[in-house]
Amino acid sequence: MELHLHGVCLFVIINDYQPMKATFDTRTLIAMAGLLLFWSSAFAAIRVALTDYGPGELALLRFLTASAVLGIYAVTSRMRLPLLRDLPLILTLGLLGITGYHLSLNIGELTVTAGSASLIIASAPVFTALLAWFFLGERFRAAGWLGVAISFIGVSLITLGEGKLLQLEPGALLVLLAAVLVSAYNVLQKRFITRYRPLEFTTYVIWAGTIPLLPFLPSLIAAVRVAPIAATGAALYLGVFPAAIAYALWVYALSRSPASRVASFLYLNPVLAIMIAWIWLGEIPTWLSFFGGTLSITGVILANVYGHYRVSPPDSQIDSRHTPPKEPIGSSTRKR
Repeated sequence: MELHLHGVCLFVIINDYQPMKATFDTRTLIAMAGLLLFWSSAFAAIRVALTDYGPGELALLRFLTASAVLGIYAVTSRMRLPLLRDLPLILTLGLLGITGYHLSLNIGELTVTAGSASLIIASAPVFTALLAWFFLGERFRAAGWLGVAISFIGVSLITLGEGKLLQLEPGALLVLLAAVLVSAYNVLQKRFITRYRPLEFTTYVIWAGTIPLLPFLPSLIAAVRVAPIAATGAALYLGVFPAAIAYALWVYALSRSPASRVASFLYLNPVLAIMIAWIWLGEIPTWLSFFGGTLSITGVILANVYGHYRVSPPDSQIDSRHTPPKEPIGSSTRKR
């Protein structure tokens, strides 16, 4: 692969395409660790960027950056176009997972603190598990639901430990809407990740979700001219790492493991988010936050090790005409 961003290791693991598995392997765990690090840092980066950019301007700058990064990959790899029959749902996924999710989250974080926002977003695995159970036939055992409950208590304690009690206000409702939207995105994309390579699919969806944000372009141009380097740098970081790279890793993980199992790892986001905010923004975690983080990790382990029945094969079969050929790890080019 010719795209080199922050080292090649994150992209080497997604170059070795394999069908979905019911258990995690080493490459999937590495992908999950990378995307958790990037997505957890996004809460602090959003706070920094929102000091000088509006919610829509920030979303557009973030995904124009991500679109440019993925555009380089598309050109250098001669990326194929999606099938015409898939375009309507790809556009829908872009509206759900990019446009709707990030506008809702950015507007919500104008009045909701990063700790509270991370708690609400941490509820996304609950919605994902319910949707995956209904649409994909994935099921939790009793131990799985117990793990979900323990993890939710843990992230609640993290928020309490930060001294930021969650209140039912318009901003909080918008962040909750973001959690629901990303849960629907996670489940709906499952039918496509066996047809396309992870980076191909990520590129399609990010481009589709960026187009509806273009009305913010005039105000974005004006904001870029006066914004300090710190705010612009945070927005660019959001576009490259939590957007382009992390979304590709997320699709890769979903292509190899059940949606509800992968999504349950998002309970670790508040734990990492507090640590990153401590380093970046000077927020000092309390003992209650550390205790909540321990509970959250315990719940994730319980849900993933003991919480799942054997999953049935996905409803959609791989399109033989559109099946990605397997390439050797570390390959730098692709023949078309």
